[in-house]
Amino acid sequence: MNIQKSYSNHEGRGTLFIVPTPIGNLEDMTYRAVSVLNEASVIAAEDTRNTKKLLHYFEIATPLISYHEHNKQLRGPQLIDRLQAGEDVAVVSDAGMPGISDPGADLVQMAAEEEFPVVVLPGANAALPALVGSGLSTEDFRFCGFLPRKKKDRLAALEELKKEKATLIFYESPHRLKEMLEHVHQQFGSRRAALVRELTKKYEEYVRGSIEELHEWANQEVVRGEFCVIVEGTSETQTEDSFWWTHLSLMDHVEYYINEKNLKSKEAIKQTALDRKMQKRDVYQAYHVNE
Repeated sequence: MNIQKSYSNHEGRGTLFIVPTPIGNLEDMTYRAVSVLNEASVIAAEDTRNTKKLLHYFEIATPLISYHEHNKQLRGPQLIDRLQAGEDVAVVSDAGMPGISDPGADLVQMAAEEEFPVVVLPGANAALPALVGSGLSTEDFRFCGFLPRKKKDRLAALEELKKEKATLIFYESPHRLKEMLEHVHQQFGSRRAALVRELTKKYEEYVRGSIEELHEWANQEVVRGEFCVIVEGTSETQTEDSFWWTHLSLMDHVEYYINEKNLKSKEAIKQTALDRKMQKRDVYQAYHVNE
């Protein structure tokens, strides 16, 4: 067991500071964040080019080194050595809270295992403002980050989340948003959701509606900017016996997608199989036998 008293005397051992930086509006930088970055021995940054601009704006002259996904195996132990030598190390990401969907989490784990104090500053992040502004429940929520890139893995992850009652928070890039929303709709059905982009910036935008409406919006727009996708959790009464298609026969289920959603038979069979958790070939055989 390790009990950390963050501001006690640590006998010449350095402290690892996790420092959030603005996600768009530089006025969101806190006085404390500027002070810590000024006083640290070194700043470890996910992208030194971006961070140099920030340091220049706030007139911070602390030495800067890179720490990112591709060099963390080498750089991590080097930063631990600096903590051992009594230096304070500040970690920043491209924007927002380090350690959320970036390698800062690995460094925190290493420092904690070596019993160096880890001090996390509060500050800007995208997930919580997006949740609060979405209009969906904030009483219980789950941060899911980025879904897997591969379709099979993404659908499997969503399958595990479909019965989650908490509001779900995802991050998504603009070039994967349309496919992501399509897969969310396939697995979750019709739910309330919100897309949030360009938080704190001039073109900040909230798009609220059903998952179907958001998917339609994404297909009609030129999608730009990083997104937070907020999705309503399942209701307490939603069980496998209460899905919208429960009263339909297998044949009628496929016909619904063909006639009402204008899908080709191949896609309608695929979607029906996803809904019912069946093998696609079994739906195909049953449908064509009854044609």
